[in-house]
Amino acid sequence: MNNNFGFALLAAIASSLLLVGCHKAPATEAAAVGPEPKAAAAEDKADEEGVSLKPEEVETMGIATTAAQPMQSAAEVQGFGVVLPHETIATAVAEVRTAMAAERQSHAALERSHRLAGTPGAMPAETQEAAERQSIADQAALELARQKLSSSFGLNPPWKNSDHNAELRSLASGEAKLVHVTFPLGLLGDTDPGNIRLTRLDSAQGGKSWPSKTVWHAPADAAVPGRSYFAILNNTEIGEGDHLLAWTAVGAPETGVLVPASAAVISNGKFYCYVEEKAGTFVRTEIDPGRPTAEGYFVKDGISAGDKIVTHAAGQLLARETNPSKEPE
Repeated sequence: MNNNFGFALLAAIASSLLLVGCHKAPATEAAAVGPEPKAAAAEDKADEEGVSLKPEEVETMGIATTAAQPMQSAAEVQGFGVVLPHETIATAVAEVRTAMAAERQSHAALERSHRLAGTPGAMPAETQEAAERQSIADQAALELARQKLSSSFGLNPPWKNSDHNAELRSLASGEAKLVHVTFPLGLLGDTDPGNIRLTRLDSAQGGKSWPSKTVWHAPADAAVPGRSYFAILNNTEIGEGDHLLAWTAVGAPETGVLVPASAAVISNGKFYCYVEEKAGTFVRTEIDPGRPTAEGYFVKDGISAGDKIVTHAAGQLLARETNPSKEPE
């Protein structure tokens, strides 16, 4: 009987130890995973609330805001352009003008021989025939020179009906620049550009650009399948032979707001700006940098006209948000 009691006692002790071990494992597991959801919730809450500052902190950091201005913008497609040397244009123009002078002279000689016909001063028949041949030859030479000009610079240039057009003279002298632009196949659809915006190859987004409203069809670029155009630039900042980026709007304009370039900050490869949702509270809002302008970025989602955008010290707000312990400078 004593043996049975001893075995029972040992079994009871073993069962108790097993139960204690079973209860400890879940407690350890809960301790391991418990803080993570809490931290994530705190981070989400911080994102929603933004950065809250006291009035003296706003003044110390030098934060300035401006109301988002409404604007309209159409999506743009990109092409490539090269500035043609003005010598090419000057040569073609000189050939036309030389041919015109020769044609006028031979035509005048022929008219004179016709007026003298039947008078004591009449030209011999051979001379009159020679004048007629020369007039015909000079007319053909003038037509050929004009055809060469249209073959090189398009069938419908601004000077189509005048060989003394002011823009043609400006291009021939080098005062204006002629740019041959090609948009790769499929980008323009069925429309022709009404104007083209040109920038340097290494220009930053929203950097300096030059618009051209004088655009017409050009001979195709053999190296790049697509549609080609000529554009005139009236400035001296671009050099002959320069390669440029060309942009033109496609589709209907969309409504959005202008986010100034000074408002943009970058974090983890994304673009943001800060919006003051209420006094002293600044919320980071993601923006799409894909529609740059000369003043900043066109944004159609997330920000409304009239919203207060931080245009000065946005970088300090980002530093404060990502490192809350940092004191304002």
